[in-house]
Amino acid sequence: MAPAAMQTETYEDKIRRVLAELGIDEARIARKCLPFCTEPSDLVVAEADANGREYLLVPAAARAWQAMKRAAAEDGVVMELVSAFRSVERQAEIIRAKLDRGMAIDTILTLSAPPGYSEHHTGRAIDVNTPGCEPTEEPFEHTDAFRWLARRADGFGFSLSYPRGNALGFIYEPWHWCYRGEG
Repeated sequence: MAPAAMQTETYEDKIRRVLAELGIDEARIARKCLPFCTEPSDLVVAEADANGREYLLVPAAARAWQAMKRAAAEDGVVMELVSAFRSVERQAEIIRAKLDRGMAIDTILTLSAPPGYSEHHTGRAIDVNTPGCEPTEEPFEHTDAFRWLARRADGFGFSLSYPRGNALGFIYEPWHWCYRGEG
């Protein structure tokens, strides 16, 4: 007799399991009205940094990022990626590290989306920086790169996800932009 077929964990089940492991109840997510984010099957290298770290995005977002970066450079503005696609597992690691440092889960969930609810899972979100600025810090809003993005990113299909006082309850993230264009 053949062994029973192994049941494969669905993406939704994986998210429930990871959330439970982190002590994040689904009611908390429901109260915040966070959109569920799935991982794409098709990712491409949008950029690699000087250390060889590759930043992955869905193809359309990668093309849009590259075009936007070129246009900024033509205007004398240097931008670089510091984060792009992030797996559910990586998001869980980020939250575990904050828990291990003694942060309260309520505080963490203003800084980081729970696994399954991060725009980075979609392969459409980018965290942008510019030379001379500490990555993923609010002072990015005072850079030429942020001012350029605020004026021009929409033309490339990107929008600022977490402005001040956003409805999702995340901190202001002037560095975090998401591709809303097609495909």
